[in-house]
Amino acid sequence: MTAYVSALDLFSIGIGPSSSHTVGPMRAALVFAENLAAGGRLDEVVRIRCSLFGSLGSTGLGHGTPDAILAGLAGLRPEACDPDDVRGRWTDLADGATLPLNGTHPVTVQKNDVVFEPRTRLPGHPNAMTLSAWGDDASPDAAPLLEETYYSIGGGFIRRDGDPVRPASIHPQPMPYASSAALLALCDAHGIGICDVARANEEAIHGAQGLDAGLDAIWDAMHSCVEAGLHVDGILPGGLRVKRRASAIRMQLEEYDGLPQRERDTSTEWLHAFALAVNEENASGGRVVTAPTNGAAGIIPAVAHYYLRFVPGADAAGIRRFLLTAVAIGSLVKANASISGAEGGCQAEVGSACAMAAGALCAVLGGTPRQVENAAEIAMEHHLGLTCDPVGGLVQVPCIERNAIAASTAVSAARLALHGDGTHLVSLDTVIETMRQTGLDMMTKYKETSEGGLAVNVIEC
Repeated sequence: MTAYVSALDLFSIGIGPSSSHTVGPMRAALVFAENLAAGGRLDEVVRIRCSLFGSLGSTGLGHGTPDAILAGLAGLRPEACDPDDVRGRWTDLADGATLPLNGTHPVTVQKNDVVFEPRTRLPGHPNAMTLSAWGDDASPDAAPLLEETYYSIGGGFIRRDGDPVRPASIHPQPMPYASSAALLALCDAHGIGICDVARANEEAIHGAQGLDAGLDAIWDAMHSCVEAGLHVDGILPGGLRVKRRASAIRMQLEEYDGLPQRERDTSTEWLHAFALAVNEENASGGRVVTAPTNGAAGIIPAVAHYYLRFVPGADAAGIRRFLLTAVAIGSLVKANASISGAEGGCQAEVGSACAMAAGALCAVLGGTPRQVENAAEIAMEHHLGLTCDPVGGLVQVPCIERNAIAASTAVSAARLALHGDGTHLVSLDTVIETMRQTGLDMMTKYKETSEGGLAVNVIEC
């Protein structure tokens, strides 16, 4: 079975603060509304209810999950909507308010139509939600017109209960692979780089022009997110009163870099600023690119900006190679372990993004396929066991700083791998499998529930 996931799916343009708790539920609610319409039952609906289970129930409030669900039911799409049209849809809901179900059919909704059940964990995935719609008879014993359960499986991807866990690809894969060993074998057999394997698979799906246009759109969104975050001050929403720092750091660095004589290299500080900018935008519910999740969305754009700004000869073609290499690595993680913090802890999110960024940077710095694989392995290895314990259920502490530090780790891993010949003891396949096993062993309270770690040891002011 191929491990490949298209770059245009793994890197999806959406909104913050969470791919699994905001984007995924929004997409699930949208599909549910579309299914009602497709089944000819839309105009019969008088009541909608959504139950949030497990991690969605635990930290859904902090992630804006109820707002996203109502937005999705109203027909909004995370990749196209204005983030301002999502904020407050449930939070500011007035009594007797109506929702345009699927964008057309008015339904009266109340806040208690979204129910939080954090102690109930469905077997399909820790991020589970059940959507139900009733007609004129909405009594407790009445059968719903439609009821569906969805799992938000990380990175904005969703799966409906009863659908295959690993659906067969509907796209041709001229260079299929299911492991890093198989990926390296393809590179050896054809004398090409990892990004070339990814490009072959992508062009079979999108065509050459469609692929380049898609990659450029992804990069444009990443770049816009960094620029936005670098030029906004203020306090992040949610009650923790976390202050934005990226803009102030940018101004300090610009002032220092403008001095006639400088005593230090500021490239690492700029790298940190790039990552902080993205994750502050994400925490504010702004437009971000899932890479491969929102909680880890700052790492890949930050390292790519580092490449463009500080690597001689960097160009737009290099950014395309960077993104394709990253997605080839991310596909392996998604297929063989997880990119969901609720399933594997933050090692599955930040660890995966760090591995993707490290391998991608190594590639555009001239690394061989084995050096690229080594860079990704180093980055993932040093995130094993990383817990997901957001304070207040918000993607702010420790998430924002964690992205900045992981971006530094990615650069270090890439440069360390370049000093070797690609030979190393621990393979990327081994470290991905270890991450999967570690996620299974990790206590539930350390997997995006805000019931352990910093979430219970930091006083919320």
